[in-house]
Amino acid sequence: MPPATSLPGAWLRGAAANPAAPSDVLTRLLDPAGRPAWQTLCAERDLPGDVVDAVVAHPDAAVRRAFARNPRVAPAQRGRLVRDPSGLVRAALAGGPRPRLRRVRPLPDAVLEALLTAEEAGEDGRVTAAEVAGELVTSGQIPPSFWRRSHEHPHPGLRRMGVGSVWHALGPAERAALPADPDPAVRAAAARRTRELDPAAMEADLPERDCHGRTHLLTHLPVTDAVAEACLAARRDLWSLAHNPHTPSDAVARLAHDPDPRVRERVAARADVDAALLAELAADPDEAVRTRAVLHPSPRAWAEREAIDWLGGVDGDLPIGEVPAEPATSWFAACATSEHAILRRVAASHAALPVELVGRLAADPDPEVRHRLACHHPLAPPEAVLDAFVARPEQRRHLLTPPRLPRTDLRHLLDHDDPEVRALAAADPALEEPPVRLLADPDERVRRAAAAAPALRDADTLAALLDDPATAEGAAANPNLPARRLHELLDLAGVPRRRLPPPKPPTPQEGSSCRPSPVSSGRSPIRPCATRCGRR
Repeated sequence: MPPATSLPGAWLRGAAANPAAPSDVLTRLLDPAGRPAWQTLCAERDLPGDVVDAVVAHPDAAVRRAFARNPRVAPAQRGRLVRDPSGLVRAALAGGPRPRLRRVRPLPDAVLEALLTAEEAGEDGRVTAAEVAGELVTSGQIPPSFWRRSHEHPHPGLRRMGVGSVWHALGPAERAALPADPDPAVRAAAARRTRELDPAAMEADLPERDCHGRTHLLTHLPVTDAVAEACLAARRDLWSLAHNPHTPSDAVARLAHDPDPRVRERVAARADVDAALLAELAADPDEAVRTRAVLHPSPRAWAEREAIDWLGGVDGDLPIGEVPAEPATSWFAACATSEHAILRRVAASHAALPVELVGRLAADPDPEVRHRLACHHPLAPPEAVLDAFVARPEQRRHLLTPPRLPRTDLRHLLDHDDPEVRALAAADPALEEPPVRLLADPDERVRRAAAAAPALRDADTLAALLDDPATAEGAAANPNLPARRLHELLDLAGVPRRRLPPPKPPTPQEGSSCRPSPVSSGRSPIRPCATRCGRR
């Protein structure tokens, strides 16, 4: 049994997690005396609107920073912190929810624009505006549609970023207009991207030493015959050349016969390999080369190769983030009926797969296909989602957040070997009898879930559990506790009964300079008002 914990701290954390706690209990926890509950309250649960109002206007940046990373609240609510006076809060918003989920809901366009174009990052000077923007760019909160529009945005900074993000997706007319942009930084960015299409410029820029820059150029940008010949002669960077869509065809043919099977496998994956060479690779002595040659039917597209690379792994490791260039849904649909399990895994990873194929993949003989479907598709059958939760511990943080994970009919899992699974079953609100035996479980998470179980309704039992450090936090989170009892626990924990004033934007007559942000909900200012904060 782990060491006993503080009863007051356990009560505060439990009350913060209690799904039946009314707003006046939750708002009361925002008092400085409720600090032990702030992480649970602000970062780990959804919140009523009036509590959100109090959180985004709270004078302590720790409260606002925790809320900025909350994966359970709507992005528009988190986005109200976009003009927060603390740079660390803005950086937390830009960095995205924690834990990091595979598919992150995008922030509203107005919030994205404000973070990407800000000239300063807050009054505390802890981070720079560029660092905040960098966090946002890598957070997964910017949808591709935002970048596709950015090259036409009125703000030159966003146009410059758009040139860097969507240049290869722009049409000839759009590319031709950018070198004449009124902003010199946009023109310079367009000139750099134009230069990237010139093989001679790539040859001139290619570093001789081994480095990331050299690898990038040889993997992605146009290659001259001279550069390809030099690499072949030195047996250097051959995997990069075999991967590069711009490698000259005669060099590709030579790479197809390279002694390194990794190089031949890359050639077998290319979208431009001719039928004769592909047939030769399909008979290669190496299994990986043969598999890749026959896996991808012709005609091929480069985006399809990227999707197979990104989503076709066989080790159960599902990637985080979007496919760099996603093929059409019709191609994923064709993959769903393939004889190759790798392609069916790719199809199961596509969230927009037609519904008529979902049932087919949910019954696939390959467990990886079924688990991919459960982790990615919003219409995956509940039993497939539950099976993935039980079988794939590394995916549980992704499966717990969406509402698709079954929460009832879990009695058969109460004795499961995995404590996370037992904890899920203990929280089943449809249990006919409370999971009393799990109150003595060796795992703290299971004890907490058993004490918080909706099936546990007996007042005397709950009172005893609240006095036991091993179960106090779970008991305080039990939805059967009345609000009166929750307030009593907060009294005992030393949290004052005074209520935080409901946040309301000051009017000009009040003489305050605090104003709601354009991306605010309009119900409360994003930036805490000194007048109101002084009353706390």
